[in-house]
Order: sequence, then structure tokens, then C-alpha cells
Amino acid sequence: MPGEFVNWTQEENIAVVVVENPPMNVLSSKVTEELLGCFKEINAVENCRAMIITGAGEKAFLAGADINELAEIIRTSTSTLPYTKKLHEAFNYLENLPIPSIAAINGFALGGGLELALACDIRIASEKALLGVPEIKLGLFPGAGGTQRLPRLIGTSLAKEMLFSGEPITAVESLRIGLVNKVVPHGEVLSSARKLARLLASRSGTALRLVKEAVNRGMKLSLEEGCKVESDLLDRAFRTEDAREGVRSFLEKREARFKHR
Repeated sequence: MPGEFVNWTQEENIAVVVVENPPMNVLSSKVTEELLGCFKEINAVENCRAMIITGAGEKAFLAGADINELAEIIRTSTSTLPYTKKLHEAFNYLENLPIPSIAAINGFALGGGLELALACDIRIASEKALLGVPEIKLGLFPGAGGTQRLPRLIGTSLAKEMLFSGEPITAVESLRIGLVNKVVPHGEVLSSARKLARLLASRSGTALRLVKEAVNRGMKLSLEEGCKVESDLLDRAFRTEDAREGVRSFLEKREARFKHR
């Protein structure tokens, strides 16, 4: 269902979510609300096997929060908790969505925009993209999971440098430190994301859901506890129809025909 600022379309078994809040696709409360609505709709579609998120136009993926909205919150409210609660609800839902999610970073990914990308499983960036968390320049800091997801992804020291300075980094530097998975020529971000999404969608949907759960749950546990989660979920995978088909197709030297169950 199209929203005022966010819409999604289904391309075979891939969902493509587009944020269109010109000129810079800022992350307002309305955008956050519509993103969550899209994620819930996609989660309810049985044959969606992967999802791409991008921003409309060539300038920005999402260029941070709506500063006018933040100014109004500071002026009229004694607490930011209702504001950040909505952000966490949307981004946590995205992180735990059973299907793989890909951020197609076509331009600026700043503040809340980078936090949205961090909640995705994979990030592909344009060579012209700039990524950063500039909130410190406003006397603030990220409130949509950035202080938690960024150090888990790139390490504490590098994350603190980005958070403390507020300075953006290039796509090439982002690739070097592991912030993004791949850098592609400007204008090829969405096509590259589609290619990867089609590959992921060809895998067993059941196994993908279980491996994503294993990684997400395991990251919050000790190694020993995480391995126990892995064993339990792999046991579930072994008992699926897709596992039987995957092994059989390998022995028969043919492509697997997964039924995602």
C-alpha cells in the first residue's frame, strides 16, 4: 500500500521499499511510521523472500532526522522517549524481519538514515555515498540504535570516532572498515541490490529465516550459548522439506527446487 512518503512494490519474490521525502528523504516521524507499516505488510506476504530499502532520487538514501521536528520536540516536550520509542520499534522490527534485507545506499546516509541501514542485514553503497552520524554537532547523539549497532558492526574504537566527531566518511572508507558490504558505481546501486536479492531469494526461505535468527540471537549471547542456539536451529533445518530437497538435488547434480518449508 503506498503511503505519503514511503511505498513498496513486489517484484516477483522481492520487496522494494522506497522512501520519497524530497529533497533529502529526511526521517520524520511520519516516515518512521510508514516504514514500520511497510515492513509489517511485507512480513505478511508469504512469497516475499528478500527486501531492498532505498531512497528516491540520486542525492540521498536518508539524510537524517527532520531537524524542524526535533526543534519542536525540544521546544514542547520534556522527554524524547516517545520519539525514540517509535524509532526503535520500526528499526528493531526491520532487524528481526525473517527475510534478508538490503540497504541500497544511493547517496547521503546520515544520522537516522545510517541507523536505518545498520538495521538491515547487508549494505550496498554508491561510490558517491557519504555515511555518518552527525548528531553530536547538534549537542545530541543517535537515538535509533546507532550507538549500539555501529560498534557491533565496525568495532568500538572506530564507532566512537564516528560518533564523537560527527564527520561523515566516504563509501570507500566505509567498505574498508566493514560498514558496507560493497561499493558500486553511482547509478548501479539498485540494480546491484536487485541482483543480490534475487540470489538470496533463490535459497531456501526456511533456512534463511533460521540462519538469520541464529546470527541475531547469537550476537546477544556468549559463544557457548550462541552455539547452543545454532544447534537447536540447525536441528529444525534438518527436519525441513527444503533440507531433504537440497541434499537430494546435490546428489542428483541438479538445481534445488525449494518449496520454502
